[in-house]
Amino acid sequence: MQSVRNVLCAVVLGLIVGSTAQADIVESWKSVPMPPPPALKTVTVTDPAHTALLLLDFDVSTCNEKERPTCAASLPHVADLLGKSRRANLMTVYSLTSTGTLAAVPPVIAAKGDEKVVQSGVDKFFNTDLEAALKAKGIQTVIVTGTMAHGAVLYTASEAALRGFKVIVPVDGMSSKDPFGELSAAWVLVNAPASVSKNVTLTRSSMIRFPD
Repeated sequence: MQSVRNVLCAVVLGLIVGSTAQADIVESWKSVPMPPPPALKTVTVTDPAHTALLLLDFDVSTCNEKERPTCAASLPHVADLLGKSRRANLMTVYSLTSTGTLAAVPPVIAAKGDEKVVQSGVDKFFNTDLEAALKAKGIQTVIVTGTMAHGAVLYTASEAALRGFKVIVPVDGMSSKDPFGELSAAWVLVNAPASVSKNVTLTRSSMIRFPD
């Protein structure tokens, strides 16, 4: 009888260990199915005076064909969006990394002298006056572009949503070193708890409409 108990205990222990191993995401990494891509939505900027465009951490040292090809590829889309935003008189905000400089922003999307600039880590609200500056202009919606997608874009967009701003993220305006960084950021933004996802809209730069 004791031997039977020992066998049963061994079987139960094996099942417990096995189920624990299966619950480990690293152990089951290759078996996790890829989720379907999120739906992109057309967005109309109906209130330009209360909308801001954020350009996060663009720097020629990283946003180039060698270091981040998708960042280099995003520049024409961001430049087009920047031009339309300026013509519609949107507030424009640039962010820099902790070691970045405004002079290192790619020339095609270079800042003007009177545009807001903040400098921080991945969350551009942290230890900056970004929220105060946006609220001083009555901003209610932010369009977030930048690099890295799973860094500055993800954390700043999430913080903006948590602070009550409506957030628009054009997927062709965000980039990472690895495409999975962009994929994971897009997935998280639309599948995060409602406090974030309810305020976030994924789109494409060509799907953002501005007033004539």
